[in-house]
Amino acid sequence: MGLSNLGIFHTAIGIIAIGAALVSYVKYRKINLAGKSGIIYFVGTVITSVTALGLSKHRGFNPGHLFSLLVLVLVLVALFLYAQKKGNTKARYFETFCLSFSFFLSLVPTVNETFTRVPVGNPLAKDASDPLIGKTLLVLLVLFVAGAVYQLIQQRKINKG
Repeated sequence: MGLSNLGIFHTAIGIIAIGAALVSYVKYRKINLAGKSGIIYFVGTVITSVTALGLSKHRGFNPGHLFSLLVLVLVLVALFLYAQKKGNTKARYFETFCLSFSFFLSLVPTVNETFTRVPVGNPLAKDASDPLIGKTLLVLLVLFVAGAVYQLIQQRKINKG
């Protein structure tokens, strides 16, 4: 697989963050910063985003770095909105969206890197332009949009109740 020590650390923390997000989705139907899984997602995502800036197959700034910076901004905005919780129910819409969008954006390079590396010696995809990666990302986009709509409807019910 040819991962550096930073790459191994980045990958391990990223897997933990993705797992924590999935646990939070199952438990709360959103990434919930009030829950342990939400906190683990937040911290893991910050670490993964920052360490991604030190990784590059092609030298220099690349789209993966841009994704990392955007994900970092999204989770920091979500944390700020979470901290403004008292009396500001409209902030919950944006907080939830930012966390879900950060999760979706995290999956873009994750799918690309995983499919072009695994299984070792005979990866599922040749490169980022492989149709399998495109189809997988399309499915994830549809799931993200459906999930975001569901979360907004649920938040509306909470805000009205």
